[in-house]
Amino acid sequence: MNNIGLSKEISYALRHAPQEYGLYLDEQGWVGIGNLISALKKQERFKLVTESDIENMIQTSEKKRHEICDGKIRALYGHSINEKILKQPIEPPDELYHGTAHKFIDSILKIGLIPKDRQYVHLSEDINTAIIVGKRRDENPVILKIDSKQAWDDGIKFYLGNENIWLSDSIPIKYISLVKNKNTY
Repeated sequence: MNNIGLSKEISYALRHAPQEYGLYLDEQGWVGIGNLISALKKQERFKLVTESDIENMIQTSEKKRHEICDGKIRALYGHSINEKILKQPIEPPDELYHGTAHKFIDSILKIGLIPKDRQYVHLSEDINTAIIVGKRRDENPVILKIDSKQAWDDGIKFYLGNENIWLSDSIPIKYISLVKNKNTY
C-alpha cells in the first residue's frame, strides 16, 4: 500500500470533504475507522486497505497528521470543513513561528494572522518547520515569530495540532514580529 497516496486520501476525506465519502465527523473530528475503511474500499486503488495499513501509515508518517483511538480516526489539523472542529486550549511554548510568502506580509502586518481557508492558524515550534511550510508558496519565505506567552496571558487560545504544530483561532499583529536571518531574505 502506498502510504503517501493513502495519507493524502485520508487527509482529504477527514479535513476537507467527509461528505464525499459518506462520513460524518463528530465535533472533535472523529469518525469510526470502519466507516472510513468502507468508504475508501469503494475506490479501486484502496479496495484492499486494512486498519493495519492505516496504522502503519500513521506510524511511519513524519508529519503526524492523523491519530487513531478507541476505534476512531481523525485528522489532527488542517480542516477546511464548515463545521468547526473543537479543540481544547493548551498553554503553548513561549514562542511559536509561522512561515509565509512575501506576497502575504503586508496583509498580515495590517490584520494579523487569520485562518483564511482553514479553521485555525497553523504555527510551528521551530523556525526550520516554519521555513519548510513557508517554502510551499515562496522559495525564500518570511518567518514570523509569535509571542505566544504574552498572547496566551492576554487570552488568545492555542491548541495542540501535533508535537510540533500549534493552532490558534487568530493572532493579532501585536504578538507578531519578523525574524531576520539568512534564510528569510
